[in-house]
Amino acid sequence: MTKLMDNTLRRNIYIALLVAQGVIIGLLENMIPFPFAIAPGAKLGLANLITIIAIFTMKKTDSFFLVLLRLLLTTLLGGTLSTFFYSLAGSVLSYFGMLLVKSLGPKKVSIIGISATGGFLHNVGQLLVASFIAQSSSVMLYLPILSFIGILAGIAIGIAANYLLEHVDTLKKFQIAYESTQKKEKRFRQS
Repeated sequence: MTKLMDNTLRRNIYIALLVAQGVIIGLLENMIPFPFAIAPGAKLGLANLITIIAIFTMKKTDSFFLVLLRLLLTTLLGGTLSTFFYSLAGSVLSYFGMLLVKSLGPKKVSIIGISATGGFLHNVGQLLVASFIAQSSSVMLYLPILSFIGILAGIAIGIAANYLLEHVDTLKKFQIAYESTQKKEKRFRQS
């Protein structure tokens, strides 16, 4: 019983720490002006680093909860209702797209490729909301520019996530525990 409580407490603390880091990164990123006038409102998506780490170190339900909680808190501390909807659409589409690409396996796609997919899909989700709000598909004309920026940012974030997962002991421990749980669940389903 005590071990179960320790694991639950450890999991909750880990989620809280990642959410806090994601919120801080998101708020700091909102204060940085984007240098390219060709894509107004575009950001690097640095808080996606936390999402990538969550995908590789915790269960899907926990990582999805982390994404939603991070979005909600970031909006409450420094956003508006419209930024929440844009971010929600981008984050949810990006999250599920990254999970889908991750399911191909590490031999077919790396963390960097998964992150680049997330960067691209985040922009697609935001543009879909923008075209719905504007009642015009002309908003989608930004997609090539935003895709290029999103993929480049995704690559950079993937490199950072890869580095952190390899060099931060705490993240390594959570990743190893997550992977062993996944293997056990896979064996259980096969039997």
